[in-house]
Amino acid sequence: MDAEENERFSSLALFLVLFLLIGSFLTSYYLKVKRITAVHETIVGLFAGMFVGIVLRLNVLQPVRAMLGFSNTIMMNVLLPPIILASGYDLRQAKFFRNFGTILTFAFFGTFISAIVIGVIVWVASLLHLESPRLTLLECLIFGSTLSATDPVTILAIFNTYRVDPQLYSIIFGESILNDAVSIVMFETLSKFRNTTITLFSLFHGVGLFWVVFSLSMILGVAFGLSCSLLLKHSRLGLYPELESCIVMLLAYTSYFFSNAVQMSGIVSLLFCGITLKHYAYHNMSLRTQRTTKYIFQTLASLSENFIFIYLGLSLFTGEGLVYKPLLIIFTLAAVVVSRYCAVFPIAYALNRLADLRAKHRQRTSGAGLPEATFELPREYQLMLFWAGLRGAVGFALSAGIEGTNASALQTTVLVAVVLTVIVFGGTTAQMLEVLQIQTGVEDDEDEGSVADPDEDPDTQPWIAAPRFPSQLRTRATPAGRYRDASLGEVRSPIDLNEVLPDSAQDGPQAMVAGPGGLRSLTRDEVEDTDETGEVPTRTRHVLDRANLIFQDGQWFQRIDERYLLPMFSNSVANRKHEQRKEQLQARRAATRDFVEESSAAWANVSVPYEREAELDGDGRDSPKDKTH
Repeated sequence: MDAEENERFSSLALFLVLFLLIGSFLTSYYLKVKRITAVHETIVGLFAGMFVGIVLRLNVLQPVRAMLGFSNTIMMNVLLPPIILASGYDLRQAKFFRNFGTILTFAFFGTFISAIVIGVIVWVASLLHLESPRLTLLECLIFGSTLSATDPVTILAIFNTYRVDPQLYSIIFGESILNDAVSIVMFETLSKFRNTTITLFSLFHGVGLFWVVFSLSMILGVAFGLSCSLLLKHSRLGLYPELESCIVMLLAYTSYFFSNAVQMSGIVSLLFCGITLKHYAYHNMSLRTQRTTKYIFQTLASLSENFIFIYLGLSLFTGEGLVYKPLLIIFTLAAVVVSRYCAVFPIAYALNRLADLRAKHRQRTSGAGLPEATFELPREYQLMLFWAGLRGAVGFALSAGIEGTNASALQTTVLVAVVLTVIVFGGTTAQMLEVLQIQTGVEDDEDEGSVADPDEDPDTQPWIAAPRFPSQLRTRATPAGRYRDASLGEVRSPIDLNEVLPDSAQDGPQAMVAGPGGLRSLTRDEVEDTDETGEVPTRTRHVLDRANLIFQDGQWFQRIDERYLLPMFSNSVANRKHEQRKEQLQARRAATRDFVEESSAAWANVSVPYEREAELDGDGRDSPKDKTH
């Protein structure tokens, strides 16, 4: 094939991919307009990729089929980084760190349990010699580590649509992003023991190597994020938002490739770099850079996610050297389900018992008269967490690193397991929400995305007066209790902020800053000199009480962060005002909910007068005999 013909087929291959992407996003638009939430666009993209893959499999456009084959380099260096960066940057940090203990337990212990259970089941199945040659235990554990990576992007998208309880969302989201990092480090650690004799020393060596790689990768990511924060704080890059945005993005991706270059985990570094950038560097950015980084990270992540699912569908039929072993696939699917059960329910039981013990201990030490709250994972949340264990792109990308004579069969099995779990678990999420009777339409009072720019993002508009089940959701309201009039196209607010907040929250250094885009963070140029030297105000009592009840062990870091780290690395005044505006927004939303509930109750008690009721027929229309001509 000459260069001109190669370029022509390359263009045709790219055209097919872009055409599928456009179709996926148009399908997403149609689903949103029609409020069809049972199907997600990623599943549509997966089926579209499978259809095109089947067509190419029929010896149609053979050169294009070869160009659309799976590439591990593209997956790991182009497609995965935007998703990981957006996950860390858009992280709801308050909920994440409040449930940090639960998330860490599921992410670390759950991933270990999942990998071991899958590996042991597949190893035992290989000993039966039913279909494939015998696999070593190390090969099976490496195989299990690839399938221990969960990717509930479809489920989380449906959760966003239905406004599922933010606590459940944060646990599943946090567990998934840390789970990906843990599974990648575990896969790389186990791969280093190939062609070696496994001893007890090897076990301890592997555990130590895992923690060293994970810890150093996390430190590298935090270091890059803090370096970016200091650069933005002590320079005037905010005067040139286009340069500022480019530097923020490039520094984030530099952490990924530098970590990979020094044989650390780039995924872990990029994840914690994104978290650090949002926590420290965000308030050192200009307003335009804040908006640019937020939306460009989301856009790149959305493109990558849809492309990956299309890629998976294509690879199912266009991949070279695929070896299908039906019995191995069946055993693997059973192992995935069993491992997810073992990774969720025993850990949830232990966490609930630990929460009971801590509550009783706190009640004994604090006084028997104080009410104690226990924050347990209810049974329906555990079942939903189990259902969110579908496998995704990370496992498929890791499978490319499997070596040996059985590599093709194992890689094909991973691909089939990923596709089937996405279709089965991702496609039935909406139905599971109703079956489990999980509350939906829950307004997140701590949604950080709505504080900076509430009027620009329609996804931050909370559902109000929502019933229990998703199929009954109808009414929406914008933030701050404003209701959108469909006929007039305007937004009106029934609540005056001055009636809700105390005077101390409206005047002086705690006043909110209004801009053309709504409430926003202050830039350094807008901070008065008197604020820079002012004393850091104390947090409101209700926030401290709630934090102490839920995650008391993390308060020491919060105190260090507010006293030392934020003043050193971030614009502490802007950060402080951001937190104050968030608390004001929460108070305003609470007042709006009370107003809506009171109004609904008042309208429910309004009855039609007896005289007028007598004039109406059964259909609620005026009786013919009473009409005047």
